[in-house]
Amino acid sequence: MSYDVVIIGSGPGGYSAAVRAGQFGLKTALIEKAPKLGGTCLHVGCIPTKSLLHTASVWDYFMHPEEEGISCQSPVLHFPNVIDRKNKIISKHAKGIDFLMKKNKVDVIPGYGRLLGGGKVEVDNNGQKSIIESKNIVVATGSEARMIPGLKAQSPRILTNIEILELPSVPKSLGIIGAGAVGVEFASIFHSFGSEVTVFEMLPRLVAVEDEEVSKELERTYKKKGIRIETGTKVENIEVGPNSVKLQATLANGKVEQIEVESLLIAVGRKPNTDNIGLENTKIESDRGFLKVNGFQQTAEPGVYAIGDVVLGTPQLAHVATAEGMVAIGHIAKTEVTPIKKNRIPGATYSSPGIGSVGLTEAQARAAGYKVQVGKFPFAGNSKASIVGHHEGFVKVVSDEKFGEILGVHIIGHHAYELIAEAVLAMEAEATVDTVINTIHAHPTQYEAVGEAFNAVYGMAINA
Repeated sequence: MSYDVVIIGSGPGGYSAAVRAGQFGLKTALIEKAPKLGGTCLHVGCIPTKSLLHTASVWDYFMHPEEEGISCQSPVLHFPNVIDRKNKIISKHAKGIDFLMKKNKVDVIPGYGRLLGGGKVEVDNNGQKSIIESKNIVVATGSEARMIPGLKAQSPRILTNIEILELPSVPKSLGIIGAGAVGVEFASIFHSFGSEVTVFEMLPRLVAVEDEEVSKELERTYKKKGIRIETGTKVENIEVGPNSVKLQATLANGKVEQIEVESLLIAVGRKPNTDNIGLENTKIESDRGFLKVNGFQQTAEPGVYAIGDVVLGTPQLAHVATAEGMVAIGHIAKTEVTPIKKNRIPGATYSSPGIGSVGLTEAQARAAGYKVQVGKFPFAGNSKASIVGHHEGFVKVVSDEKFGEILGVHIIGHHAYELIAEAVLAMEAEATVDTVINTIHAHPTQYEAVGEAFNAVYGMAINA
């Protein structure tokens, strides 16, 4: 069988690329080794995690309704029902992807795809092997959780993002190694559900990719909630028992502490799924398993593109995979496409408070030689924040003093991951600080805080 495009992997990048290829009228096949389409993001990543975060947020309101003028006697969390709701959401959207494939005339081929070189892909479906040919191949095989050497996932003691989503009950205590987006999101979820949560991070701060002030604010609010934070900490001597996990933590102050938790989540990053996809049969260049591509997502192998978590140099985010898929398919279809701009990629962490960011941090901007002007506005001065009962956090604008160029925007607060959209659009449109200042923001809204932060660049915020 011969195709115009063959895509290996049906995560957000892969299935979106398949849809776009179908829209362009290209004969397209999508190879997927799992029983259902959607990849990590839909089944054990973005979607189920955010489902639990939403339920945790609702539960927080039930646990503390007095400020709303509501009396709620003895609320009960039925955790199996929480998991069931999450699974129903996954099932609904998996069926939606099936529909999209049919709608766009994409052939779905079950099995494990492996590059053979020369425009050929071997598909192994439970031992039944076949070879398909294509003028263009898109590698979208995604990533998997990294594991600490010597450990293996074994629910309910040692967990990755997969096992923690299927726990039968809320653990009384949860240790988390790693304070990136995954670690701090699960810390938020299970603290709300009643776990005693401890976060261990080797680096000196939480969410280290974010602006330093954002990290400090997240740590402050987490400690205030009662989440234990141990940064600059090394964890070793992990022992798994029948009812708990014991570990040794060397804290930032040099103190060594023996800690016991019911469950331990390993959230130390993700590795690309490229070990057994046939790279040796091609000219594709890789670095630590990540594939090197040009601005059009092309690898060094003619006709082979790569998108998403396997790509070297772009963050492992679902929306990045989708955007890269649009670039790759657009290039294959010979339409005009715009390569990914790395400083226009929004970051989103769905913790409570949430985080949204785009562009350079203040430290990065100064290191790059810009004469930096910063505007900062706290949600404490925002009326909608008072209404929804979330005063924590702020909006921070990093700009170039000479031209008013927006270099970066960093938000921590209620639904910050939604509020960042205005900043991303402004930067993509090459707007200036003055452009956003002169943009009328509706009242009362949380996104008024964004406009105030831009005014604050000139010391002209109204409500601070």
